[in-house]
Amino acid sequence: MLESILNKDKELLVYLNNLGSEQWDPLWLVITNQLYWAPLFILVFYLVIKSFGWKQGGLMILSMILLVTFSDQFTNFIKDSFERLRPNNDPEIKHLLRTLINPQSYSFMSGHATTSTFFAVYTTLLLKEKYNKIYLILLFPAIFAYSRLYLGVHFPIDISVGILVGTLFANIYYQLYLKVDKKLFG
Repeated sequence: MLESILNKDKELLVYLNNLGSEQWDPLWLVITNQLYWAPLFILVFYLVIKSFGWKQGGLMILSMILLVTFSDQFTNFIKDSFERLRPNNDPEIKHLLRTLINPQSYSFMSGHATTSTFFAVYTTLLLKEKYNKIYLILLFPAIFAYSRLYLGVHFPIDISVGILVGTLFANIYYQLYLKVDKKLFG
């Protein structure tokens, strides 16, 4: 059964990946690069400081930095444990894919999907009472994660599990943050 699921995963990736076109390739290369999302991160940090002040907002920003570090390291641990080849390195399908980049690390689970979802959901939980449009930040992980399929460097299961884990961790992390915040700021 697992083999059947993994084969469907590969088929879905080949289909989705081949929807791309050279005309859109430069856009997706920009989207997949974390550096180009810096204005979003700066905006979030600004909104946090504006909403909660330097002391409490600084704690929130520190917690965001810690969550990104934790998420990145956890994802690397999972990747090294499962050792699933990336699609661009999978001899069964790599010739069927449009690949624009060629990472060599393992595929399962997507760090882009996990960390971006973790960040976006955590940010939404922190700021939902202050900004009713903060939910738009959830578009970030959706677009960011899809870029990995477009580029042929992750399978849909890698992305889906990353989104689920990122959401779970954000909720757990938010509950921990609330306990620390209550002790420090009453």
